[in-house]
Amino acid sequence: MTLRQPAGDNNDSNERSINLRMATTNLETRLPGEPYSGRKGRPVLSAEKGGEEVVDSRFDRRLAKLLYHAARIFCEKGYEGASMRDLSRAAGMSLAGLYHYFDSKEDLLYLIQKHTFETIIERLQERLKDAKGAEQRVRIFIENHLEYFLANKEAMKVLTHEDDTLKNGRGAEIRAIKREYYRICLELLEDLRREKGLQFSGRMAVLGLFGMINWIYTWHNPRVDLNAGELAEEMSDLFLRGVLNPGRPKRKNSKANA
Repeated sequence: MTLRQPAGDNNDSNERSINLRMATTNLETRLPGEPYSGRKGRPVLSAEKGGEEVVDSRFDRRLAKLLYHAARIFCEKGYEGASMRDLSRAAGMSLAGLYHYFDSKEDLLYLIQKHTFETIIERLQERLKDAKGAEQRVRIFIENHLEYFLANKEAMKVLTHEDDTLKNGRGAEIRAIKREYYRICLELLEDLRREKGLQFSGRMAVLGLFGMINWIYTWHNPRVDLNAGELAEEMSDLFLRGVLNPGRPKRKNSKANA
């Protein structure tokens, strides 16, 4: 991410750059009121402490709030329709204050995408540690995905609709994180296939699963639909019934029989 560097004040701008990079390493894009994961913030360099490592939780909270409001504005107006002034007003910051940390709205879109995917993967890997059996691991994947999507609907809509907006190095970085997430899901399903002695296309199963769970934000109504845990159990049952119960053998090509 590129930060503005005021002329003649390189030390101050470099310090802000260090603070921002380290703070965003620990940032989780969360809706206000969503239960925190329990992890303490990672150290952030502080000028007041002479450069020693301290936890700057206020900085993390302010950045999390800023990204939440940015996701909401991008969701309402679309990336192209949103301006830096819209974002500063939504976050309760001055326009100059916003430009103090970010050159453009692309910086915010990049952070929303990066930390959303990194948080989903981090939470998933933590939950998989105690899983027993391939089927349970697939169920955990689905539940982790749905829980995060339902808690962060606006951010997920932004990720879906602005999928190809980031270009060059940033776009490549986000695509690499997405490929990692795809690879994890593929490995879980390949483990299931081997454990159960089944025959199915891992690629088709992964893409079918994502097609099932990725668009939940477009229709889920918390007043009438199941909560994340219940929904994950039902969707897991639907998906696994198809995977674990192979259909009839394919018909041979009629030309081959001629």
